[in-house]
Amino acid sequence: MNTMRQPNFREAIFLSQHIQTTMDFYHPQAIDPKGGFFHHFRDDGSVYDAQTRHLVSSTRFIFNYCEAARYFDNAEYLAAARHGLNYLRSAHLNSHDGGYAWLIRDGQQVDKTNHCYGLAFVLLAYSSAAKAGITKAQDYVHETFALMERHFWLPEHGLYADEASADWQTLSAYRGQNANMHSCEALIAAFEATGHEPYLDRATLLAHNICVRQTQTTQGQIWEHYNRAWQPDWNYNKHDPQNLFRPWGYQPGHFTEWAKLLLILDRYQPKPWLVTTAKILFDQALEKAWDHEHGGICYGFSPTGEICDTDKYFWVQAESIAAAALLAEKTGEQRYWDWYEKLWAYAWEHFVDHENGAWYRILTRKNSTYNDLKSPAGKTDYHTMGACYEVINSLRL
Repeated sequence: MNTMRQPNFREAIFLSQHIQTTMDFYHPQAIDPKGGFFHHFRDDGSVYDAQTRHLVSSTRFIFNYCEAARYFDNAEYLAAARHGLNYLRSAHLNSHDGGYAWLIRDGQQVDKTNHCYGLAFVLLAYSSAAKAGITKAQDYVHETFALMERHFWLPEHGLYADEASADWQTLSAYRGQNANMHSCEALIAAFEATGHEPYLDRATLLAHNICVRQTQTTQGQIWEHYNRAWQPDWNYNKHDPQNLFRPWGYQPGHFTEWAKLLLILDRYQPKPWLVTTAKILFDQALEKAWDHEHGGICYGFSPTGEICDTDKYFWVQAESIAAAALLAEKTGEQRYWDWYEKLWAYAWEHFVDHENGAWYRILTRKNSTYNDLKSPAGKTDYHTMGACYEVINSLRL
């Protein structure tokens, strides 16, 4: 058990320091002088795979560096962001058709499948770059939105499809809420970066269709997986609840992540349903998935309410921290500050690596680590630092 004195989790200075110590884990050792960033780190910060690059990490690192460059007014971070953008444009982007390679190994595009989830992070990266003052990135924002519109937008459903073949000719029958959630996040950022209202309108439409329309038959709970007609697919990955990007079961972390996004939307386009739905999602997540014995939010629960994955994931706790703060600020209800403090205290004790920096990725139900792989591809601590920025923003408003 960590016996160090707990800080004041509601102070901007604490949150700023936590962002800085997390950045220190990655910077400058994450920068590959040959291009882009390294994506795989052990607990001590050493790189255990220098060859493999994942689109999600390449883009999230750009987000991390752009946000930190703005917040700390740090030219070194901005230079690293430009370094990452160059790699995204030269190594991931297929210039002939606009797609982005999902996976690169030894400099070769080994998986060229087009994922809407991946493009959402491309859009987020360019939006963050534009906000950080990289003017060319504004063009890339519009370019990426147009790409998503052309290949993934389903106007009859008001949502994005999920996956297309490398040549864009074949669209998978799978439909998922996760790609739409991160598209909503990216579109909010695109609006913030450009002031282009249609991006905000699209973000709000996605939010309503996933969080309200698609939950009419699920007691207000967001199911992850759907068929081509946007009907729930209750068996998708049923035997693979720990699938990295498409786990089976209800995801309480996505409930709280959506709650955060709904409250950000409410800042720009206030609507009663945004706050009401955010409360319902957050309350259900904590009611059904909080571990009263060992602390923390469990990863998944079944349609009948039983926990189907007892592991604790870093991003679930981080997104819930942000959602709790935004709910507390918006509603004035003390119970959300109580959850905020409880979640931070749990994360501070179990997830934060006070020796090396950053958060552990995944813990057992009893809060032990499985291995020393702190940050494999996809992590980058974008969730943890992003949560801190959002709490700081809410405290300022």
